[in-house]
Amino acid sequence: MQKVLPSMKKAGVGSIVNISSVDVLVSAPTAIAYSASKHAVTGMTKGAAAELGQHNIEVNSVHPGIIKTPMADQPDVEEYLKQLEQDIPLRRRAEVEEVSNLVVYLASDDSSYSTGAQFVVYGGMISDL
Repeated sequence: MQKVLPSMKKAGVGSIVNISSVDVLVSAPTAIAYSASKHAVTGMTKGAAAELGQHNIEVNSVHPGIIKTPMADQPDVEEYLKQLEQDIPLRRRAEVEEVSNLVVYLASDDSSYSTGAQFVVYGGMISDL
């Protein structure tokens, strides 16, 4: 954000999309540091949105759930993720494009009145939100 803010302020417009995680909404007991870092992203996003709105700069965060990525192509990880899929109402992991499409929308003029918000892409995996 520090690198792009001067040019956005000069232009009088901008959109920043920070990537966080669904772990901001629910944390795994073995992922305390990871969850804490993602909470920091959320706090930074909300603070920046409040501060930068006067410059016509929107700041939002995206909170993906389980995504199909090359990192998950390892046999031990793949089996674990297949078990987790059973608790996702859509019964599958997200495709990378399903997350990137949301990021593109948030970076576009179509979302010009959204700022300081958390957008989840998680297949309903935490259905009580």
